[in-house]
Amino acid sequence: MVRKDNLLALRRRRFVVTTNSNHKFEVCLNLARRTKLSGKDQLWVADLTYIRLKDESVYLAVILDTFSRKVVGWALSRKIKSRLTIVALERAIAQRCPPAGLVHDSDRGFQYASPVYVTVLEKHQIIPSMSRPAIRTIMRPARVP
Repeated sequence: MVRKDNLLALRRRRFVVTTNSNHKFEVCLNLARRTKLSGKDQLWVADLTYIRLKDESVYLAVILDTFSRKVVGWALSRKIKSRLTIVALERAIAQRCPPAGLVHDSDRGFQYASPVYVTVLEKHQIIPSMSRPAIRTIMRPARVP
């Protein structure tokens, strides 16, 4: 009866953390704010997120071209490892063949700060940029008088 009337309580799922910035790798300056865009392939922004499935979560690494607002590279994996972000970066480079001097902005997570990831950026003369840590705030709904 309870299920038929759709009165079952929904369990809250726990928040999945995708950024671990507690590492000893080098952190780069935030160059994204200073970048003035006049065309594509001048600023790429990379991020990780997760997708909840019925029994598990999978992780999605995405690279966006800020000017065109298009996804230029992506990768999907069951594990959140450095290889996930590297595959997304390699796909973006293969698809767009960016010019030297492209700024690549990301968070300060270990996946983006790892020496292997930075080496791929340097090999293609892409300039790394890392945003500052976000301050987590709790949003409360506004009161209606």
